[in-house]
Amino acid sequence: MTALLLLTVVGVVTYTFEIVFGLAGTILLLTALTWLYDAKTLVIYSTLPQVLVAGIGLVRSPRTVRLPELAGMLGFAAVGLLLGLYLFYHIETALFQRLLASVITLFGVWLVVAPGRLRLSPAQGRGLDLLAGVSQALFGISGPVAMTRLMASHRDKTVVRNYALAFFLPLNLFRAAGYVLNGTLTTTVVEMMLFSAPALAVALWYGNRLHFHVNEALFRKTVAWVILLGGLSLFFR
Repeated sequence: MTALLLLTVVGVVTYTFEIVFGLAGTILLLTALTWLYDAKTLVIYSTLPQVLVAGIGLVRSPRTVRLPELAGMLGFAAVGLLLGLYLFYHIETALFQRLLASVITLFGVWLVVAPGRLRLSPAQGRGLDLLAGVSQALFGISGPVAMTRLMASHRDKTVVRNYALAFFLPLNLFRAAGYVLNGTLTTTVVEMMLFSAPALAVALWYGNRLHFHVNEALFRKTVAWVILLGGLSLFFR
């Protein structure tokens, strides 16, 4: 019970952050709780709060997402997602954790060192869409990749966040279906989800309004530094 309460409290804080800034909820959750829960268990659990973040954030936000652009991103991400789901079931936990930390840190360094300077060709953008799908399935996290791509493509923070949430929602639903089909949703994970879901839903419903009070500069700096520090912290666990 103590572990479930701690999971819920940490989840409320970390995923409120995600609904404001468009990413990093799972990064922060893993950073805070890998001493208590296995990393893969937390990644599987993260499908619930990520679906809640995306659904609530999009419902309670201006309509800024163009469906043709989103469809192109998702098409390439879907290919990466299939590859990532295969790898998820065929790599050892230690390698999983090292890869997770490496991917997060790599994109964090890029965003901190070169803020606003990244310009992508159409092919490079599609390559990042593909990599985001792999990362989503393999790590439960595509935010660092997707946000790198989106911040190079759009200037307005709400547009960036809404594209990120619209991108994450179908990927997480697909990932959840993959877990169900492979029998990965254990009784422990389902218990974690059911216990924390009500508190998460209420917190995210009201926490979404905080996004509109954050200025552009703070939004971009916070996204970059949280990705970098979250990745580095995982190397030391």
